[in-house]
Amino acid sequence: MAERRILVVDDDPIVCGSLTELLRFQGYEVDSASDGEEAIALIGKEPCNLVVADVSMPGLNGFDLLKKIRQDHPLTEVILTTAYGTVENAVQAIKLGAFNYVTKPVIDEEIKMMVGRCLEIQAMKAENENLKQELDSRLGFHNLVGKDFKMQRIYELIGAVADTKSTVLLTGESGTGKTMIARAIHYNSCRRNGPFMEVNCGALPDTLLESELFGHVKGSFTGASSDKRGKFEAADGGTIFLDEISTASPALQVKLLRVLQERSFERVGGAETLHVDVRVIIATNRDLAQMVSDGTFREDLYYRVNVVSIDMPPLRDRVPDISLLAEHFLKQCCERLQKKVDSFDRPAMKLMLHYGWPGNVRELENVVERAVVLCQSERITPRDLPPVLLNGRTGEFADEPILPLRMSLEKPERQIIEATLQLNNWNRQRTAAMLSINRTTLFNKMRKYDLLKEEPDSGN
Repeated sequence: MAERRILVVDDDPIVCGSLTELLRFQGYEVDSASDGEEAIALIGKEPCNLVVADVSMPGLNGFDLLKKIRQDHPLTEVILTTAYGTVENAVQAIKLGAFNYVTKPVIDEEIKMMVGRCLEIQAMKAENENLKQELDSRLGFHNLVGKDFKMQRIYELIGAVADTKSTVLLTGESGTGKTMIARAIHYNSCRRNGPFMEVNCGALPDTLLESELFGHVKGSFTGASSDKRGKFEAADGGTIFLDEISTASPALQVKLLRVLQERSFERVGGAETLHVDVRVIIATNRDLAQMVSDGTFREDLYYRVNVVSIDMPPLRDRVPDISLLAEHFLKQCCERLQKKVDSFDRPAMKLMLHYGWPGNVRELENVVERAVVLCQSERITPRDLPPVLLNGRTGEFADEPILPLRMSLEKPERQIIEATLQLNNWNRQRTAAMLSINRTTLFNKMRKYDLLKEEPDSGN
């Protein structure tokens, strides 16, 4: 469809020509037709944004033309004009889907303003639809990255639970992607056109969290200068995602239990009971069952939230997905940062595959973004990765006795130097450059850590 294209339809050649010239002078691309049949034929050949049509025409009149356009070209707006305007005709036009209804003689300023407003609203609708499609593309669960069998099972659960009203409990370590799964459940459900409200329960003190969730009335506490809607109220018809639910206080747990059971609550300081239709998704990185045993989490609330449970595996348990996720984040970062980086070289990817990723997917995403920022070529190499990845292991010193600082640092330093030498086939020049030290310093450290005797006879 040509941008800002208008079709004027009127059996009076003077009126039709005058209106056509007026709109062309405003910068629009304008065609004209003398009756409804001709208009239908023209729209069939080249759709337009707007039709300005007379009501009283021989053959296919304005109302019949409007019905036909609404049926066959729903994106095309219609403004009807008539010399015999009545309230009944205006109401009928709007009911049939006309953008507006104008009485002749048409006033130039009135029609210019109406056409401009019509096309502006149409453009906004198109933009919103494009954004919605982009959002669906990014958040659809079929676009979640991961081929590991554990993730395939999670995708099956998302598909099974999305269109139900059941509460979903997402568990797993921080950074495993619980928020993304919550969004995927919402945007693949029948509530996808409703709001998605996210609350991090651990980010707010208990008093503020209650107001954030349930709202408050004016004067209910110091600083409450006006009524405020809470996130449950704002999520009516959609989904609310409560992250880090384990941090909620016992008093707040009671209120959460009620809203989960009855979908009703009162604002802080208010007496009116509010009812909402909202789907609840909850996440935690702690063991709620253990918290129930410890007496820090209500047992009845636990069974209320644990209807459908999805446990997110840590990244170290889905090693085959590391390369897939890394390539995915690489593409996203390059688009966002406007950089051309095609891939990871083999040593860099090997380091990433052997790293423990204690921060899970979130840490991987940050590492890839850092690498894209620092990369000076079209391929990411080990020098673009954080030093911690050169060690390739995570948490291996946790059970070892505490040693003096100098001795504690020697072991990881030796491992980093040895790993970097291996990456460079024991080439000292490249290794020194990668470690940002000179060759003499590298030689001394190799001698200190007995690495010279491990060096193959490579002419270094």
